[in-house]
Amino acid sequence: MKQQIRFCTARDGVRIAFATAGAGPPLVRVNNWFTHLELDWVSPVWQHWSEFLAERRMLVRYDPRGSGLSDRDPADISLDALVSDLNAVVDALGLARFPLIGLCQGGAIAIAYAVRYPERVSQLVLYDSYLQGAYVDAGEKAARQAQAFAHMIELGWGRNVAAFREMFAGLLMPQAGEQQQKWMGELQRRSASPAMACRLWNEFNSFDVRAEAAKVAAPALVFHVRGDAMVPFEAGRRLAATLPNARFVPLEGSNHILRADEPAWLIFKKELNDFLGLDEPIGAAETPQLASLTSREREILDGIACGLTNVQIADRLHIAEKTVRNHVNHIFSKLDARHRAQAIVIARKAGLGRE
Repeated sequence: MKQQIRFCTARDGVRIAFATAGAGPPLVRVNNWFTHLELDWVSPVWQHWSEFLAERRMLVRYDPRGSGLSDRDPADISLDALVSDLNAVVDALGLARFPLIGLCQGGAIAIAYAVRYPERVSQLVLYDSYLQGAYVDAGEKAARQAQAFAHMIELGWGRNVAAFREMFAGLLMPQAGEQQQKWMGELQRRSASPAMACRLWNEFNSFDVRAEAAKVAAPALVFHVRGDAMVPFEAGRRLAATLPNARFVPLEGSNHILRADEPAWLIFKKELNDFLGLDEPIGAAETPQLASLTSREREILDGIACGLTNVQIADRLHIAEKTVRNHVNHIFSKLDARHRAQAIVIARKAGLGRE
């Protein structure tokens, strides 16, 4: 599979490199810490990820400002600036509505974007991500550890320092093979300078999207590896609990980046395909159950299919939240749906929720 690399310009003039591969509905991958569009595409760490994500869709990837093929020394690397990079990429591609997949720090950026542009985000997939960084209400120990790692980045990033390379690989992929460890060292050297890698690390640990997460309208699927040493499992659990319409999928393992030969990788692929399949155009499929819905119930089901909460549907239709709850119970009963995600599948197969 080939990729096409292009460039766009963010609101402050920073040039952002982005790539597309595959065909079908778009899937936008939000950048994580350090990337390089060319190296990642053929890497022993990320290649199976990219091939899978582009298998049924047009995968959109990009290098964050300060990394890879994007401008390497931007003045502004704040969360707002990183959100503007994502917006510049999707605008350059002319995308109107799309799912986002955010890995680690990319999850926080995806959440911030989904709140700023709710009409554009159909679904969120968040993997090993978090609500707040180590410098924000995480306790003195977590902050000290993050600061100590920042100092190590300044000294060891991209250099032939075995202790740093092994420690870094141990955090990301404790089960990495020799080839994967070697590649991670090469990616450090070619993706970003030690100073920029440290700046980005400190910025990511200053993220706080707790308020934004509570406002996300899109349905979300939250994955977290139970033994992840980079982002604690508890952070993923809190993230899923804060999002209004999220399902949590724990993954067994210890690798922050799943290997292709892990059982958890198969679970991740199936769950993600099932979830994203909810929003793929399937064509109208009117069933006797749908035909039994009243016009008001159909309006509410359309809101559910759009990823709206009961409160948001009530505001949209100018009715009480309690009335929406009662209708939702009747809708689930008529559709024989056990939960909201199942109702969304039925509704979208019938062409609802497409606005």
